[in-house]
Amino acid sequence: MGFARACSVALVGVDGVVVEVQADLEPGVAAFTLVGLPDKTLVESRDRVRAAVVNSGAAWPQKKLTVGLSPASVPKAGAGFDLAVAIAVLGAAEVVDPAAIADLVLIGELGLDGRVRPVRGILPAVLAAAEAGHRQVVVPQQCAAEAALVPDVSVLGVRSLRQLIAVLTDGVVPEEEPPDPPGRPDPILAGLLVPGAGLGTGLAPGRPGGDCADFPDLADVTGQHTARRALEVAAAGGHHLFLSGPPGAGKTMLAERLPWILPPLTRQDSVEVTAVHSVAGILPPGEPLVSRPPYCAPHHSATMQSLVGGGTGVPRPGAVSLAHRGILFLDEAAEFHSRALDALRQPLESGHVVIARAAGVVRLPARFLMVLAANPCPCGRHTLHGSGCECPPSVIRRYQARLSGPLLDRVDLRVEVEPVTRGDLLGQGGRGESTAVVADRVRAARERAGVRFAGTPWRLNSEIPGQELRTRWQAVPGALAQAERELERGLLTARGLDRVLRVAWTVADLRGRDRPEALDVAVALELRTGIARGAVSMTGAGT
Repeated sequence: MGFARACSVALVGVDGVVVEVQADLEPGVAAFTLVGLPDKTLVESRDRVRAAVVNSGAAWPQKKLTVGLSPASVPKAGAGFDLAVAIAVLGAAEVVDPAAIADLVLIGELGLDGRVRPVRGILPAVLAAAEAGHRQVVVPQQCAAEAALVPDVSVLGVRSLRQLIAVLTDGVVPEEEPPDPPGRPDPILAGLLVPGAGLGTGLAPGRPGGDCADFPDLADVTGQHTARRALEVAAAGGHHLFLSGPPGAGKTMLAERLPWILPPLTRQDSVEVTAVHSVAGILPPGEPLVSRPPYCAPHHSATMQSLVGGGTGVPRPGAVSLAHRGILFLDEAAEFHSRALDALRQPLESGHVVIARAAGVVRLPARFLMVLAANPCPCGRHTLHGSGCECPPSVIRRYQARLSGPLLDRVDLRVEVEPVTRGDLLGQGGRGESTAVVADRVRAARERAGVRFAGTPWRLNSEIPGQELRTRWQAVPGALAQAERELERGLLTARGLDRVLRVAWTVADLRGRDRPEALDVAVALELRTGIARGAVSMTGAGT
């Protein structure tokens, strides 16, 4: 009788559970039994592993073989267990030393020829292994850079099972030549990307790290002083933004430029975002670490499951998780299903989403900056003077009611985007500020907030609880008088007053003030209610 064990990782959402892969050989009729709550893909690993072992030059044991995946109560999905199963079987057959693989974590899919194919979710899997105390992992060579992002873990990248056997037996490691001619795409990398993943599914438009010509420039937006100011405030404080206006006014142009005025992700945020993108299958090969805030722009026909996450079996990340630490842009927001939009209310408050399915409960990160863009009516001409809007009042009310009051109450900034004038379009008003100039002010404002929040669990003004704002970080005496009157008149809710104060702190940070003044609160009120009061024009760029 032979027995050996190795380790792998089962992913539940973006969280991992270390799984012990046990192989037991007993005399009897040759058979291969796999137990431990595997899914269909994992059950098929019996045939893949057998063919891979034989084609790697090792003998397949002709005995009764039982492979158990423990803990058996955790659902296990995917082909990432192939490598651990193969090594555990070879350890039980004493081809490799069972003691040398007992605590080794192996992640990878096996081809029938013995090549090790990459799988999604390497980063969260290695993170889970490190948290469980494991310090040695074996992954496909194409995923080694992603696994190496986890500190204090020794990573071995292999191209084939033959190479791994040679390493474990102190043999000569063979060179594995790519089967395809140079210059052709490696078909093995197909397992890393979900078909259809591309622009709008989590990566910001443009090329990170390039010069100004490589990404959308805010200077391309003509006019729209208030909307540009609101965009800057949203980026500096992490405030949600609603842009309403006629077609062609520049709502989408503004939203597409928002990711580039945000500061680059911190190391911790980059690891969180990369883990989500790796699980979702939208992490580009050769770019193991996402350094820029993601940008996710789902189509208005998206279902509630595609927005918040879900699907059959173990829930998968949705758009709110793909936009974690970045931008979720909902263009034509009024065309989304009302149930899908209202499902965003919980992650907007908590910064995460909890999805319960029969296969288990998954908690996914979802701290994003939401930007809504919508027309004022189905034809889009309702707010234009002399535009000839023929939408009946009842149709306009129903159209605008698709964005529910509780959802809009969670949006800090509401801006009416006016049509572009002829003077602005012809450049008579001068070219607006570039993305780089605005990004510098945003970075400086966030640095001021970071100093203020040092030693607290918060980093942005939008994250501060209202009680802390009213007691610990107070505005200048008398600055809130106008906002308090709006509360008494019923134009602001209690949540709305807290959000006005948060925006006022962001405006003060952009102006270099230590505390919000009456003008900062007036700007916040104007951006919150959408009622023009002249305050925004008084706080121009850089003042």
